[in-house]
Amino acid sequence: MAKCRSCGADIIFIGTSRGTLIPCDAQPVRYDPSERGDSKVVTESGKVISAFINSRGMEKGYISHFATCPN
Repeated sequence: MAKCRSCGADIIFIGTSRGTLIPCDAQPVRYDPSERGDSKVVTESGKVISAFINSRGMEKGYISHFATCPN
């Protein structure tokens, strides 16, 4: 597991279909793919979608660390 160079948080990198890597918070979130929400979620396949984060959601995804890093 990698660490953010700015804040030291645990992060993972998820590859996109274009071959780029998105740094994401290491802790996954659950989301409901049928409910479009205002949160951006990075799927395990590297797509960025608008979704409603819900602890009972059926899918697992990650939040981009660009959105949560305090630095």
